[in-house]
Amino acid sequence: MPTILLDKEVVRQLLNMPDVIRVVEQAFRDWAAGKGTMPVKAYLVLDQGDFRAMPAALPGAAGIKWVSVHPQNLPRGLPTVMAIIIYNDPQTGYPLALMDATDITAYRTGAAAAIASKYLARSDSHTLGIIGAGRQAYTQILAHAELFDLREIRVFDLAKTAVEKLVSSFPQYPLKECPLDETATSDIVCTLTPSGTPFLKNNWILSGTHINAVGADAEGKQELEPSILNRAIVVVDDLRQASTAGEINVPVRQGLFRIDDVYGTLGEIIAGKKQGREDRNAITVFDSTGVAIEDIAVAKLIYEKAKEVGKYVSMDIV
Repeated sequence: MPTILLDKEVVRQLLNMPDVIRVVEQAFRDWAAGKGTMPVKAYLVLDQGDFRAMPAALPGAAGIKWVSVHPQNLPRGLPTVMAIIIYNDPQTGYPLALMDATDITAYRTGAAAAIASKYLARSDSHTLGIIGAGRQAYTQILAHAELFDLREIRVFDLAKTAVEKLVSSFPQYPLKECPLDETATSDIVCTLTPSGTPFLKNNWILSGTHINAVGADAEGKQELEPSILNRAIVVVDDLRQASTAGEINVPVRQGLFRIDDVYGTLGEIIAGKKQGREDRNAITVFDSTGVAIEDIAVAKLIYEKAKEVGKYVSMDIV
């Protein structure tokens, strides 16, 4: 049995946002039903950035993602986030595939946030706010456009060139550059920055807003004023990760927010164990740290598609 090798071009050709949304939503449903296993991600922190080991198993699938986050990479011509996945046969442990996971990471993160919006945002949400116009902004737009009738997509970034590039990349969508405070008044707001200082102000957030807090994915990162969390219904992807490395990590450590105030997990809501949005005027926050079940679900999808196509490089390891 060969181990197939899937480079970024092959993976990119096989990625499709509707399929990614479908399998990521099912992964959360399976995990909430006790059909998945996922240790908390392990961090290896260096001066220049960090590495993260993310193993998980789902029905019929197992593997690990090794991902790096180096914020200073852009001037070097490299992505901030780079990753690979080793995808295994759970019955034998045999490595079925080694695949590039940089785009998988971007797609599954966008999908997870859009799924959270599906359950937590108002169903008639028409405006999307994108704060941070880097790589993740692209998949947030792609994913939300699958689930919502977006009539205006407001974009803010400190780097004007990044906004211009994003807007020009999506002529089919109603994107416009906006000031930060105006972007924050959107029906759905996605924060996608590496900030360690909260910049999203409580007094900007309107009743009924849903926020996907995506950028804070390591200890010390923070994008939202803690008072927003205290006004909101807070949902996390994984409580262990969120409390130590998600949007709530700093407020919890400072005593400004309690872990017990987290309403529940996205998996619990998808599985029907807890209700999603019930109050039209409620503010909701999804603390997205990124979980390995998302990666393994998409890796399974890509592996099965690659096997159908049948054109791939392989190697024998046994």
